[in-house]
Amino acid sequence: MDPISCVALATGSFKAIKAAIGAGKDLQEMSGQLAQWGKAFSDFTQLEEREKNPPFWKKTFRGSDEESAILIWNNKRKFEEMRQTIKDEISFVYGPSAWKEVLAIEAQMRKQRKDELYRKQEQVDAAINFAIGALIFVLSGGILFVAFYFLGKWQGRW
Repeated sequence: MDPISCVALATGSFKAIKAAIGAGKDLQEMSGQLAQWGKAFSDFTQLEEREKNPPFWKKTFRGSDEESAILIWNNKRKFEEMRQTIKDEISFVYGPSAWKEVLAIEAQMRKQRKDELYRKQEQVDAAINFAIGALIFVLSGGILFVAFYFLGKWQGRW
């Protein structure tokens, strides 16, 4: 996922959560929306961590660092505002213990996503890094071989 998709998903879930709280729905009835918002928040947090130490192929082929940093900073502020609003609304309507319950569920979901989805992404990044490294190695070896061949031919050694 990219940061823009995470923010769009979180914003949609956030609006649905606010509407559900405003309508007086129970916390359990909003579990789907809370889970969707938590997923988007978790994905964004993972993207932010990944941007701090991007894989080789991403360092090589991405745009400017400043653009990425500003985009992440801006979206991080949006997530923090949404999170604070959700916390305030849930704590006000259902009490502080409900927010603690939400945090416990969120931590469990984040751990599960890290174990499953993010590990797969790390493996994909490692495979791409290996493929690019192997391609560079083969190409540079081929260029070196051709250079020595023509050098030897030019000198009359073969």
